[in-house]
Amino acid sequence: MTADGHSERPAGKEIPREVLEQDHVYAAVGHSRRRYLCCALFEKAEWSLTELATKTAALEQEVPEREIQQTQREQMYISLYHTHVPKLAEAGVLEFDENSETIRADRNIDHVLMILDAIAAGLDDS
Repeated sequence: MTADGHSERPAGKEIPREVLEQDHVYAAVGHSRRRYLCCALFEKAEWSLTELATKTAALEQEVPEREIQQTQREQMYISLYHTHVPKLAEAGVLEFDENSETIRADRNIDHVLMILDAIAAGLDDS
């Protein structure tokens, strides 16, 4: 960062248009709950929605999963079910089987994880 707040980018280096058009990636990382879901899919290939509700609530509250109350889990479950899981499924980041309430990674998860890795690398550099 320069003194006037501008980014220091190598001269002549442009961001490819394809990078700017990755809407599924930006939709996925646009909310912390969706980022938590994507990271969970990196840890384990398949989750139940209840497991992810518990894990996400614990991450948000910064407490161990065992400390999450039933009402917290239910509130998170509703949020994930109605908002975040459908958005990630539409973006091809995860698959959701409504019958078994099982969630698995889909074709675009790697794009999202690369972005999260790049952001983490940037934080490490600062």
